[in-house]
Amino acid sequence: MTLTLEDIADMCGVSRSTVSRVINGDLNVSERTRQVVLDVIQKYNFQPNMAARGLAKGHTRILGLVIPKGVQAIFEEPFFAMLIKGVSTRCNALDYSVMLWLAEPDYERRMITKILYNGLVDGVIVASMLMDDTIIDSLQQSKLPFMLIGRHPAHSELSYLDVDNRGGAFQAVTHLLRSGRRRVATITGLQNMIAGIHRYQGYLDALHERDLPVIPELVAEGDFTDTSGYISMQRLLPHKPDAVFAASDTMAMAAMQVIQKYGLRVPDDIAVVGFDDIPEASRITPTLTTVRQPITRIGAVAAETLIDIIETGSTLPRQMVFPAELVVRNSCGAVNL
Repeated sequence: MTLTLEDIADMCGVSRSTVSRVINGDLNVSERTRQVVLDVIQKYNFQPNMAARGLAKGHTRILGLVIPKGVQAIFEEPFFAMLIKGVSTRCNALDYSVMLWLAEPDYERRMITKILYNGLVDGVIVASMLMDDTIIDSLQQSKLPFMLIGRHPAHSELSYLDVDNRGGAFQAVTHLLRSGRRRVATITGLQNMIAGIHRYQGYLDALHERDLPVIPELVAEGDFTDTSGYISMQRLLPHKPDAVFAASDTMAMAAMQVIQKYGLRVPDDIAVVGFDDIPEASRITPTLTTVRQPITRIGAVAAETLIDIIETGSTLPRQMVFPAELVVRNSCGAVNL
């Protein structure tokens, strides 16, 4: 049986308002009455309706985490597990909870107003947003505090956390070129997502710095998933690349499977570099050279920053870009460069 405040009041022989005052720590209750109420609460393991209490006080201590990707991708891609871990761990440390909104992207965009106007969250974190996503407009209209993971080029006034995607990709491709590779292919991320665009720009920067041409046949667009990495590598192989920079580790590892399936060797025949440094990158054979971004830390700092915005009422944008670090392992064949 689920107890109500009225049930506890009847058991204690006091009013509902007295029970409410005890639960909320009001000092204007006698010690004897307080103990009677607390004894009943403990005996029946009564748990107050935190959402209702939050609504009454104007806050809930709950953050919404919106990832406008398919539900399957959220559970299959290690990036999202690490990001969610960072957000939830920091929220818990600061006595906040996380509401993870799971829905297919189209449905999610239609239902976003229910998240923003139902009063159940104090603020929202949005990750992996597309360039033309209408979620931005909905967030701005709601006046609810929010934080983007990944900057939006058309909204420089918004609060965001990001990694130096362009600089990290430049490091990766430069390393391949310094090792003597000349037909460096790329499997890009989505080109309507800022991370995908910036990582492709980093690839182009590295080629342009050495006056190397961009060969269209060596560019394949993926969507950060293993399936797209596998298909893209199959398309690239006939054009004889001697190296591949993939815009995510998941795509890079799928590309390695294709290379090996066709009897070629990594890195002897084709060097491979990824982006993210998910745990599997250091466990596969050969170990994957990649660009490390602090995924878990980004999630934690996003939560911490948004909570600070909520609690201080600040309206100034908070913006931070984390550096990217090239981690050289065996898949590029140039460990000592």
